[in-house]
This record gives sequence, structure tokens and C-alpha cells, in this order.
Amino acid sequence: MSKFRNQHMRISWDQLVDAREEEPAVSASLNDKAALVGRLGLMILSVGAGAYRVRAAMNKASRAMGITVNADIGLLSIEYTCVCGSESCANAISLSRTGVNTDKMNLLRAFADEFERLADCISIKGAFKLLDEIENSAPHYSAPVLGFAAAVACAAFTFLLGGGIVEMLGAFLGAGAGNFLRKKLLDRHITLFANVALGVASACLVYIGLVKSAEILFGVSNAHQAGYICSMLFVIPGFPLITGGIDLSKLDLRSGVERILYALLIIFVATMTGWLCAYAFNFWPEDFMRYELSFELKLLFRLLASFFGVFGFSLMFNSSLRMAVTAGLIGTLSNTFRLELLDFTQIPFSVAAFLAALLSGLLASAIKGFTGFPRLTITVPSIVIMVPGLFMYKGIYFLALENVSEGSLWVLKAVLTVCSLSLGLIAARVLTDKNFRKNS
Repeated sequence: MSKFRNQHMRISWDQLVDAREEEPAVSASLNDKAALVGRLGLMILSVGAGAYRVRAAMNKASRAMGITVNADIGLLSIEYTCVCGSESCANAISLSRTGVNTDKMNLLRAFADEFERLADCISIKGAFKLLDEIENSAPHYSAPVLGFAAAVACAAFTFLLGGGIVEMLGAFLGAGAGNFLRKKLLDRHITLFANVALGVASACLVYIGLVKSAEILFGVSNAHQAGYICSMLFVIPGFPLITGGIDLSKLDLRSGVERILYALLIIFVATMTGWLCAYAFNFWPEDFMRYELSFELKLLFRLLASFFGVFGFSLMFNSSLRMAVTAGLIGTLSNTFRLELLDFTQIPFSVAAFLAALLSGLLASAIKGFTGFPRLTITVPSIVIMVPGLFMYKGIYFLALENVSEGSLWVLKAVLTVCSLSLGLIAARVLTDKNFRKNS
């Protein structure tokens, strides 16, 4: 049996650096400075940050060491050149996979800020040791906790979409099982398509099994099968969809296009897997049964569901509890605001999404000085719950059945909503961040 070998060979950063332990970073050679800049950029790229934030961190480290960097950033790779006087150093580095880790994103942002102040005191090797600590830090949550977080988030999502107790329970159990399995597969480095397909399939089968059992044993109506879509929404790639849109707004076309294409691959695999499971068991994407609640009770439940939905998604991004609570509070206000707009006004779905995302961005900017969190780590989780996974699934479902008119309508609704969410965050950033709104 042949031995497994990594397709992407790892860089031995310690062996790459020649600087002495006591030599400050500003006095190191250009090659050593370029190695530090590249590693910092690659680490931030690996935790889900877009090209704008990666470049910002690389620029901070470069300015602190007295060099200039010019970088071309994609989803998994960075090609960059460092210049000092008449000397230059060009490197190309890449990742084997991508993901989202908002806690590490926060730590790396703090490292870049601190290094900017201490570059004349800390050595290159000392900086590498700090980066080693961040890179090797263990995730906050185990697979069972992440399964529970997905379960809570998808159950809350189900209520916000109009589902009842049966649908929420099915989504809770299905999403919990699906995300638990997916986490285990990711730990074993199982390839993207396989872990998405198996995670979604397990979620859908658990939901289908619950509803079918309830129909047979307790005579529960088959109208509850509409909620099986919600059990798979934990895989909807809201982070790359939103950061891809932000990158496009800054003309980082390569990063933006690659991120959106990556998200579309996940959506296609997930929705096709869900469709196959539904087709095999004769499940249809019907509308939810309507439940009559008073205005006060509905508002209360919306506030609670929005908080726990965003909180659960934040935990799935490895946010600290404080960060997840902050994102949850912002998402509670912005998502409830969106739903109330849809109930009491005639504005289109996409306009409500834009205004809600704008509110999330403005709130995150307003409290940034108190929390210290990067905007991205709390704004994107706060609006992921607004990403229309239900629309995406229905679009693929009807297209797979060759119902082009119905499928195209749902796909168009999904595209307009995702674009509106990105534009809302971009507008908030333009209004509150002078560095972002200037083309420099």
C-alpha cells in the first residue's frame, strides 16, 4: 500500500530565515523580511480573510521594516514582490485549503498592529515564534460542540423562514448530525466535494427519517417535509460570498472571482445532494404551514431566533464566546429590522437585505473601539443568517427538474439578495472607513 503524500508541500519557515536571534527585524536581510511578510499574509488568507485585509496586514509589516510590498492575492495563493532600494525579492506561496477562523483572524490582526510598533525591537525569528503560537493554537470547539452550534443555528433559521416545532426539531437533529460528520471529515482532510456531499446527505437523511417516522408512528402531516431544506443550511458559504463581493468592490478581481466561484461550487454540490435525497424519498420544497402569532410574540421569537442563529454560525467560525455574543447582538437587531421591513412595507426582499447589512456594518463600526474586533469577524457572521439558502436550493431543485422558468426566478432572487448583502456592508465601510473608501 503506497504511503499518502501531501499534494501541497509545506514550507519550513524556520529554515528559510538566516537572521540572528538578537537582530531586530528592521535590520534583517530583504529575503528574511519578505519571508515574514509572506507568511503573515498566507496565514491571514488561510482563515478566510479577503484580499483587502490580507494586503493591509502585509503592508503594515512591510512599512514597519522599511520595505515596499506589492501583492497579487487569490483564494489560495499569493504572488508578491518586496522591494528595498534597488534590491527586490519575489515569492509565490499557496495553501492546500481554505476555511474560516475568526478567532485567528483577530489574533493575526493584533499581531500585525503590534509588530508595526515593535519592529525595531523584535527579531524575525521572534516574530516567527509568535506566528507559530497562533498557527498551532487549538480550535475553541470540538466536533460535538460544532454539531450543536449548527443545530441551534439551523433550528433558528427554520423559525425565521416560517417553520414550526416539527420543522425546527428536524432541522436541529439533521444539521447537528451533518455538521458533526463534516467536522470529522475535515479533520481527516477529506476533499471539499466529499465532505460537503456527505455532510448534507447525512443532514437530509436524518430529517427525512424523523418526518417519515413521525408520519408512520404518530400520523403527523407530510406538510412538515418542507423543512428538510433548513437542515442543510449549515454548509451555505456566506463568508466567501460576502468577502468575495467586498474584494470585487476594491477591484481585487482575482480574489473576488475565486471566492465567489468557490462558494458556488459548495452551493452546487450541497443543493444537488439535497435534491437527490429529496427525489429519492419524494420530498418537495413546499411552503411552510402558516402559524398565527401575535405581533408581540412573533417579535420576541424573531429576536431570540436571530440571536441564536447568528451565535451558532459564529461558533462554527471558531469565534470566541465574546465575539459570538457581539455578532449575535448585531444580527438580532439587523435581521429583525429586515423581517419587520418585509412585514410592514412593500420594499423588495433585496432592498431589505441591503438596509439590514448596512445597519450591521454601521453598528460594527460604532462599537469597534469598545470591542477591538475586526469588522469582518462580527459583520459577516451577523448577516450570514440572511443569505438565502432556501432560494438557492429551490433554484437548483427546479432547474434539475428542467423547470427553467421557476428555477431561474429563485436563482435570480438569491443572486440579488447576496449582492445586496455585500453592497450593504460595502456602503457601511465606505461611510465609516476613510482608508476603504479611497482608491489608493
